[in-house]
Amino acid sequence: MNEQKSFFITFEGGEGAGKTTVINQLLNDYDTKTIVATREPGGIPLAEKIRSLILNRDHVQMHEKTEALLYAAARSQHYYEKIQPALDEGKTVFCDRFIDSSLAYQGFARGIGMKEILSINEFAVTEGMPDLTLFFDIEPRDALRRIQIDQSREINRFDVETIDFHNKVRAGYHQLLELYPDRIVKIDAAQPLSEVVAMSMTHIDRLFRSA
Repeated sequence: MNEQKSFFITFEGGEGAGKTTVINQLLNDYDTKTIVATREPGGIPLAEKIRSLILNRDHVQMHEKTEALLYAAARSQHYYEKIQPALDEGKTVFCDRFIDSSLAYQGFARGIGMKEILSINEFAVTEGMPDLTLFFDIEPRDALRRIQIDQSREINRFDVETIDFHNKVRAGYHQLLELYPDRIVKIDAAQPLSEVVAMSMTHIDRLFRSA
């Protein structure tokens, strides 16, 4: 890995796709002195407070536009306070979710529109698109079974959405694959963890070698 070159790598997928687990595994294989791992919504104190509002299961009355704007607000602060400074220092950022989540969840599944959500987020982070996005693809029913089994996992407002909603989220991600084929890579997240991690490393190493 070239320590002088920074990369912004995001990890995407529906609920229970295994993004966080894969990131934690990858951190065991890379030099953590050159990598900053973070998440959305969250990553910094202010954004974590917004996260608690968005994901709280008691907030079922939240309007979809409010939801989208809260995500964009958390993302903006997170990007300028943590992500951009890390990139400026020559570090690589591993981010659990970013703009693509808003496009798939609020833009497509909630029906607000991908163009509208993209516009909000372009204002929020200007030119902060990732260099590489790994999309962990899995049938929603299988992913939701994982959530039920994993007692240590945080259960959020999206986990209790209908299967129809989760299917729409997946369809939204597949649209993004078509829109951004040079940036987004699909990984079969139904494979054993070791294979998912290995495939992730293959794509990340290819990016590192391009520096």
